Amino acid sequence: MVPGQPGTVCVSRRAAVLGHPISHSKSPALHTAAYAKLGVDIEYSAIDVAVDGLPAFMGSLRGDDSWCGLSVTMPLKSAMVKEVDEVRGAGAQLGVINTVVFEHDGGVVRRVGYNTDVAGIVEAVRYAGVASTPHAAILGGGGTSAAAVAAVKELGGSHVDVFVRDAGRAGEAEAAAAAVGISVSVRPLTQAATAVAGTDLVISTFPPRAADSLADELAALPGTGAGVLLDVAYDPWPSRLAEVWHGHGGAVVPGLEMLMYQAAEQIRRFSGCDVNAAVIDVMCDSVGLPRRVF
Repeated sequence: MVPGQPGTVCVSRRAAVLGHPISHSKSPALHTAAYAKLGVDIEYSAIDVAVDGLPAFMGSLRGDDSWCGLSVTMPLKSAMVKEVDEVRGAGAQLGVINTVVFEHDGGVVRRVGYNTDVAGIVEAVRYAGVASTPHAAILGGGGTSAAAVAAVKELGGSHVDVFVRDAGRAGEAEAAAAAVGISVSVRPLTQAATAVAGTDLVISTFPPRAADSLADELAALPGTGAGVLLDVAYDPWPSRLAEVWHGHGGAVVPGLEMLMYQAAEQIRRFSGCDVNAAVIDVMCDSVGLPRRVF
């Protein structure tokens, strides 16, 4: 039988989002709503796991055939690469993953890593109306910045500026640029306010409140008719950066948009079901996003 169709009898499966801290995560709401709409029996939870505890946690799952997938958030996206049997797609290029799929084949379970953040960023900013080949900038140099670099490339960009507090922490972004074939300039965060004010697309990968000082610098500048800002931080919302950007005439894409689109890719892989417009709508409802207009 096909999951999600009438008459289906599903074996209960498990999935979870891992990270530290994790209590704020909206992933359980998104996934639970989708699985209910699809009619598949997948129990999805949030589990607090720090980097030093990841190997032991992954070891504890061995022999438990109920697991079908894991969502991976900060600060585990790089560390998880060592805990899987194979990495496919964008994750293999970037060395950063946010998704683990448990593939069951004849009693053998393989842990396969993917990066759905790239697709999440691309879909979120396209829905906001970002044109192809944008002049782009990224704030922050961690694991999510690698996906942001790859997303800029997929959108047609040939160069990206990455602004960081410490140039020594931009390694993942630089490696991503080399992997996907895009040029990158690593610049100090102190230069960001004036540099990004007129940029077509800005992706902030900073954690909550980490960009507040930059926002204050932007607030002191005259409005410039700014482009599109995707701020991956979504709690609290709106962020100070989002408020200032909107006040300067720019469009703001909340991190929940990216989270929703990357979750849709995970749900396809965890459930084996198509995620259609009706499923997207209930996912939007679950976290207070407006339903899509296609």
